[in-house]
Amino acid sequence: MNKSELIEHIAKQADISKAAAGRALEAVIGGVKTTLKKNGTVSLVGFGTFSITKRAARAGRNPRTGDAIKIKSAKVPKFKPGKALKDAVN
Repeated sequence: MNKSELIEHIAKQADISKAAAGRALEAVIGGVKTTLKKNGTVSLVGFGTFSITKRAARAGRNPRTGDAIKIKSAKVPKFKPGKALKDAVN
């Protein structure tokens, strides 16, 4: 399912226009991004939790030349599914 199909699904299930469903989806995504940017977590009971983890700096290799390179540390978004989502999938 891509974004436009998700918007269609939301519009149909909530009985609202596609434009309103698109704005609602953008608002949810924007809220998650903003919270994660501030190193917060977003917990949706039954669905899962979005959080930020820190990846340490490490040494890597350039696949083209084989030279050693330094890879900077980074913040990485992480999603942990909730029990209800796990149960729905299995």
